[in-house]
This record gives sequence, C-alpha cells and structure tokens, in this order.
Amino acid sequence: MSNYPKWLTSPRKTALVALFNRSRGFCIFGQSQCQYPEHHYINFIDDLIQDWQADDRQQRFAELKAESKLLHTTSDRYLPIAGQFSGVSKDIFFTTQPCYYLLALGMNALTLKPCAKVRLASSFIVLWVELDKVAYTSISKSKKRKAVRYHKRIEDIDKAVNLAVKHFRGE
Repeated sequence: MSNYPKWLTSPRKTALVALFNRSRGFCIFGQSQCQYPEHHYINFIDDLIQDWQADDRQQRFAELKAESKLLHTTSDRYLPIAGQFSGVSKDIFFTTQPCYYLLALGMNALTLKPCAKVRLASSFIVLWVELDKVAYTSISKSKKRKAVRYHKRIEDIDKAVNLAVKHFRGE
C-alpha cells in the first residue's frame, strides 16, 4: 500500500511537476519579480490541492448517493395515489361529466331578458345564454341559487343551455 495521499492521482502528479518545471518554484505565471505571494508555487499549490480534495469529496458523495439509490429502489411502477384509470373506466368517467358548468343566473342589462353565464367543460370559454322569461320567472329564487352554488340541474334552464352549447360546438 502506498503512502501517497488520496488526492494525488497520476494526472495530478504530472500537473504539479509540469507546473513546477514551468515556474521553477517561483511565480507560476513566469514573472521574474512577482509581487503577489499567491502566485508563488508553494502558495498556489496549497489552494490547488484544497480544490482537488473538495472535488474528490463531491465525487465520493455522488457515488455514495448513486449506490444508495441503486440498493434501495425497487422496480415497482409509480402510480397516482388515487389509482389508475383503465380504458373502460376512463370512457365511463368522461361520458358522465357535464358538458358545461353554470356560473351565474341573472338579467341581461342590455336586453332586460333572463340569461345564464355558462363555462364549457375542459375549456375557458364562457357563453351567455338567453333564457325563456316565463320559464325563468317560474323558478324560485332558492332553486336558482342552488343551481349556481351546487351545480344542481333545472330542467327549463338545462334545455336552453344544452341547445346553446350544441349550437356553439356545431353539433
């Protein structure tokens, strides 16, 4: 077993010898009368050795981390916490989703007719749908609020909105 320090590999040893031969033990940049002590060979190699030791430390840490990851990981597939959709259940889920969401019910300020603000599912598109005045006034205030808050369906409003959404989509 050698008595050399761990940081002293053969390429580093060669680099130190080449640096010494080029500087002759004095200024590493080749100046004859260098005024900077950190440019002298002895002082420069101390910082260089510390850098090499830090590089070796980082290398060992990366190797240990990779080895630990190899030892402790399994080949199990990672699935979402809630589970995974099968092809059939995905189709069933998307067919039961509503094609729109009711955002608001109220009166149109320009035409003074009842209208519904509707957002299309899976998009940011908002439609304003005019409703039948007789059907709108026959619905209680409480049912209108529940329709907006809890996304409860009201038949009269639902028919008009479905018709408008199908027209918008070109169906």
